[in-house]
Amino acid sequence: MGCVGTLEPRASPKRRTVGRLTTWTKPEWQARAACKDCDPELFFPLGTTGAAVPDIEWAKTICGACPVQPECLDFALKTRQEFGIWGGTTEDERRALSRQQRKVNVSG
Repeated sequence: MGCVGTLEPRASPKRRTVGRLTTWTKPEWQARAACKDCDPELFFPLGTTGAAVPDIEWAKTICGACPVQPECLDFALKTRQEFGIWGGTTEDERRALSRQQRKVNVSG
């Protein structure tokens, strides 16, 4: 898809502490992600309107063809990723999904 660079995670559910240094272990599914060779900036646009829209649409297109899209979205929701495109969703879309999930959990 013409991507260059490497996606580095913002956080991971597996944490190791070495002395005072905390490191994060990259989830194994990220090695199979369609975005693994993409410039991470594509997935972290500056804003959600105007000039950012084409980047958001392109990032979502890459996510749409990704074999690990469900794992990526699950990771983003579980680790509360506040920024970027994860699993084909924007920050606002993930917040809406989280609210919807909380309502389902409350109502049974």
